[in-house]
Amino acid sequence: MSALADGDVEKRAQAAFRAAQVRWGEALEAHRLAPPDAGFSGRLWALADAAHAESEACREAEAAGFEWPPHRVSSSEPPHELRPGSGRRGSDNLWRRFDAAAADLSRAAAGTDILGVADAYRELGEVAGELAEAVDREDEASGPRQRKRARQSA
Repeated sequence: MSALADGDVEKRAQAAFRAAQVRWGEALEAHRLAPPDAGFSGRLWALADAAHAESEACREAEAAGFEWPPHRVSSSEPPHELRPGSGRRGSDNLWRRFDAAAADLSRAAAGTDILGVADAYRELGEVAGELAEAVDREDEASGPRQRKRARQSA
């Protein structure tokens, strides 16, 4: 590959990574600022989509020769509505998987294995999507509700 092509690949990888980080931050912020239960499944869908975008951005960055920059993860604690004891709706089994995936992501983010981080984001995205589906089913079973926001594509 030419130096110009290498530079283009690196720039695209960096841009995709920055965009995924912004999307992830926005998805987390939506949970932090949420009123109790309003749009919960929609926020879970956004979190799932953002996690999948992070996973893909990490894979692209790894292919372009980047490593994950290790960082302290104390600020990565899930927002209140995603923590145990907050009245989370959905299957306890799914929430246990979510909590484990969030812990795996925190551990992976403290290292330099970008593919490990990608895998952790992918798992978190999968379980968040399953939770969103479960909450949607609960909402549909409970009768009239707000119109469901269309799921964003990853």
